[in-house]
Amino acid sequence: MALKNVTDASFEADVLTSDKPVLVDFWAAWCGPCRQLTPSLEAIAAEHGEQIEIVKLNIDENPETAAAYGVMSIPTMNVYVGGEVTKTIVGAKPKAAILRELGDFVSA
Repeated sequence: MALKNVTDASFEADVLTSDKPVLVDFWAAWCGPCRQLTPSLEAIAAEHGEQIEIVKLNIDENPETAAAYGVMSIPTMNVYVGGEVTKTIVGAKPKAAILRELGDFVSA
């Protein structure tokens, strides 16, 4: 399952006004750990897509949003609920660790 890409222009509509939690993966094409994370996020999206939406934001192409949320290192994943950041996960982690971090948003 390919993850949706969001941009600076679409961020508000795609993320901030969503009626369900949204995990935003801040990434860049040159970032090896970011690329390693993608299959895990795709699997989580396939398994839990009804509970949480997972999208990607390329920080090189969309620097405004990354700067607005203080993203200093990648991969960084923020979970937004009702337009607010409710969880931040920094660094590449295995799928099981990401699911543990998302325990408040998805049921096993």
